[in-house]
Amino acid sequence: MLAAIREAAGDIWKYSDSEHLSLRKALADHHGCGIENLMIGEGVDGLLGMAVRLVVSPGTKVVTSLGAYPTFNYHVDGFGGVRISVPYSHDREDLEALLAAVQEHDATMVYFANPDNPMGSFWHEDDVARFVDALPETCMMVLDEAYCECGPAEAFPAIDRFLDRPNILRFRTFSKAYGLAGVRAGYVIGEAQTIAAFNKIRNHFGMPHLSLVAAEAALADQAYLQSVIGRIRDARDEIARIARKNGLSPLPSATNFVAIDCGRDGAYSRAIVEGLGARGVFIRMPGVAPLDRCIRVSTGLSEDIELFARELPTVLQALD
Repeated sequence: MLAAIREAAGDIWKYSDSEHLSLRKALADHHGCGIENLMIGEGVDGLLGMAVRLVVSPGTKVVTSLGAYPTFNYHVDGFGGVRISVPYSHDREDLEALLAAVQEHDATMVYFANPDNPMGSFWHEDDVARFVDALPETCMMVLDEAYCECGPAEAFPAIDRFLDRPNILRFRTFSKAYGLAGVRAGYVIGEAQTIAAFNKIRNHFGMPHLSLVAAEAALADQAYLQSVIGRIRDARDEIARIARKNGLSPLPSATNFVAIDCGRDGAYSRAIVEGLGARGVFIRMPGVAPLDRCIRVSTGLSEDIELFARELPTVLQALD
């Protein structure tokens, strides 16, 4: 991938292809769908903003999970939407409650992440399919699958499962398992006419040339991707081991991070985050109760995990 970026660097003076044809063709071949079913954008964050812009206006009702990925909320609030937030259940987004809220409020959009951020949980593809089948056609589903490469195959319905449903949009990214967060490359999969609607609002030259090159090169190297996924699994196991060694409870994770139950309240978890930060270890935590009893530790290089293992006991002892 780095070699592809270096080779393309001489063309940096050019605008990128506004249709992103090469990357879309590569993704279509990879997923077994049509090029018309794919749109490229500036990461999932940028694409979420465009999806919300397509659907949400002042007063539009949008259902999401309380404590889920906050960037989606920023977009909804920015366009004047009315957010209906559903609590998690057993550290997972509550599909039944989300659907009930959509029906009760006649919502126009619903957000669901699988696997989930910030808890790392996931639902089986059959559960996702049942949710989609029960969803009113008048409600657009934002299915955020940013962590899909890190999760089990049984979490993800086949790509062609929803391509005839104009109200289902699936969001994926090169920022997580592919390790390209800095190039801001993501894509959305959906029914052709719904995907075409993005052309009305997107920044047609918003994707940098080198970002497109990097994403396509990364996609082509599936062997390397699988090696990274293996290392992510190993790092998750090691983070879980470190947590248990220090009397904390790691949650099962289908992502590139581990949520760790610290056994107390949000103030205690925040103190751990701040204490580790002061010692050169940057971690995060969920933003609302009861999820905020947890800290969230990303996988990383062995030396990063070793630093976490070394500093966590000191921080915990200082708080007792």
